[in-house]
Amino acid sequence: MLCCVNPDCQKPLNPDKNYYCHSCRSQLIPLLGGRYRPTQVLSDEGGFGRTYLAEDVHKLNECCVVKQFAPKLQGTGPLTKATELFKQEASRLQELAEHPQIPTLLAYFEQNGYLFLVQQFIDGQNLFKEWETRGSYSETEIRKLLLDLLPVLKFIHVRGVIHRDIKPQNIIRRQNDGRLVLIDFGASKQLTATVQTKMGTVIGSHGYTALEQMQDGKAYPASDLFSLGATCFHLLTGVRPSQLWIQQGYSWVASWRQYLISPGRDGVSVSVELGEILDKLLQLDIQKRYQSADEVITDLTPGLSPLSSVPPTILTSTFTATPGNKGPVSPKPNNKLKIQLLLGTSVLVLGLGGVWYLQSRPHTMSEYSPPIPQPIPSPKSSENPFVPKPLKGHSSDVNSVAFSPDGTTLGSASDDQTIKLWNLASREEIRTLEGHSDWIWTVAFSPDSKTLASGSADKTIKLWNLETGKLIRTLQGHTDGVTSVAFSPDGKILASGSASKDMKINLWNLETGKLIRTLEGHTNGVPSVAFSPDGKTLASGSWDKTIKLWNLDTGKSIRSLGGNAGAILSVAFAPDGLTLASGSDDKTIKLWNPVTGKLIHTLKGHNNKVNSVAFLRNATSNHVTLVSGSSDKTIKLWNPVTGKQIRTLETGSGYIYAIAISPDGQTIAGGGSGENILKIWQTIQ
Repeated sequence: MLCCVNPDCQKPLNPDKNYYCHSCRSQLIPLLGGRYRPTQVLSDEGGFGRTYLAEDVHKLNECCVVKQFAPKLQGTGPLTKATELFKQEASRLQELAEHPQIPTLLAYFEQNGYLFLVQQFIDGQNLFKEWETRGSYSETEIRKLLLDLLPVLKFIHVRGVIHRDIKPQNIIRRQNDGRLVLIDFGASKQLTATVQTKMGTVIGSHGYTALEQMQDGKAYPASDLFSLGATCFHLLTGVRPSQLWIQQGYSWVASWRQYLISPGRDGVSVSVELGEILDKLLQLDIQKRYQSADEVITDLTPGLSPLSSVPPTILTSTFTATPGNKGPVSPKPNNKLKIQLLLGTSVLVLGLGGVWYLQSRPHTMSEYSPPIPQPIPSPKSSENPFVPKPLKGHSSDVNSVAFSPDGTTLGSASDDQTIKLWNLASREEIRTLEGHSDWIWTVAFSPDSKTLASGSADKTIKLWNLETGKLIRTLQGHTDGVTSVAFSPDGKILASGSASKDMKINLWNLETGKLIRTLEGHTNGVPSVAFSPDGKTLASGSWDKTIKLWNLDTGKSIRSLGGNAGAILSVAFAPDGLTLASGSDDKTIKLWNPVTGKLIHTLKGHNNKVNSVAFLRNATSNHVTLVSGSSDKTIKLWNPVTGKQIRTLETGSGYIYAIAISPDGQTIAGGGSGENILKIWQTIQ
């Protein structure tokens, strides 16, 4: 079904074949922003727009949330101001998406007179629906809720953002890890706050909204804390503050304890400590209320600092701003906490834009030794000289990354229709390659590091001279977007895979630019192709949930590997050619023996699709590690012999669509979505 985006349409769902809405006769927009297909109305903002569930057709129809802002304003001045505010708020939301418990901003744009903002879809159930299903919460659960959400509020308040509408419906328990995610910041909420207050109305929800916000339309960090207290009251007692507000206004907050026992249900008791915390959260007088999230955390965890009371997964992702530095900087833990972080994870966050240093000693395929944390020198200034910054330059998602075989250059391909080349020594951009007419899915370097191949949704492959940055030639032959490219080890052949309307793999003669042959057999798109190290076999991973191995001399299929419950998104050969790794939409990685076709291991640990796999090898030894990047915002390292997970890199700000390993095995590059869409991790071996 296709959803009409006329905000006044009463019956917006339409069959896919319709060009005009069957209800309001508006022309249907199949793709918002050229890529987001609206399929369902999630909520109506009462004349200011709607929120839609949508599919990102550039990301295998991945679910996302599209928020529409359609203010009915008179004159061009107010609308121009609204547009300006929308852009400012989108920029703010992009910064907030650094936090793993806030949805990632994916895009914002204007189309057909409407403003749209696209955010990550959170797979889970909001707390209101959870309460309806399971009933009221215990004191222990309320305490856990507070400790999970308060660091998120601290994060946004430090950045000058007030949520304005905290309630159970705007808190989702994420299915894959059980963490609470705060949703519906909405650019529309900030914008409508500006517009609606002029009309004498207020943003928020009756019963959950603080008095000062209701009376004056002004909100402060303490206003959000009142809403959090009202949310806890609802989940603890089973009584909706909105119902009490209709009946008696704000008088219920002074006697909220009487609702711990209500007709038809067992009584609930709370400790004196939690009761006093709720009393202070629910104070009508803002001066008597908690003023910051830290104050609440301190009372929840007497004897501990707010930092040490926060769960470990929050510690590595909750940042504080520093003067002159727009990027996040990790909090400074005490010495005891430093030891806990080192021993517990063997990964230390040094700061600046989510770039981490991973310290371990190498291991071989036959024997693995656990990593030993190395001492990290203390920086003499607030900016740690050992940590490089993210590589910034792309204006949209990075879909592919690749290192040149000579180890000097990193290439990245983006939805912004550009390829960027980066100097690895200086971390500076060398040049931008432009020429594709649609988003670019894949890039690969030739073995001699002189040529770059790129594949695009414009159905073409382009070959670039890396010394001059000039286009050598364009290869045409696919009838759908080019999803994957790979050079043969001798640099004479280029393999390319295509999307679902084509489903073919083409082999090209790089000297002449002519098509050698086409490999057919997959029944869906081919997002990944890889040559074996000896150049005799090609592996292809397909959205049809299979991997095929091809004899390159004959062009015949050797065998097909099945068993995945989802699409195959990435394939990679180990350096010795005796292991093939595949990453899948079903959240698993499989290791195969390509000679026998037998499954060696199934690796489970990611909580979302595995978009990319690669092998890391120490250039001076045979030590090998498997690396995987996922839409769960993590990169994981695995022992390919035992199939055991070694560690996880929490990227914190967006999906990981692609990873690449430098030839010397000392650098991992990750590309994806979010603010810092291209990042580098340095491995010290």
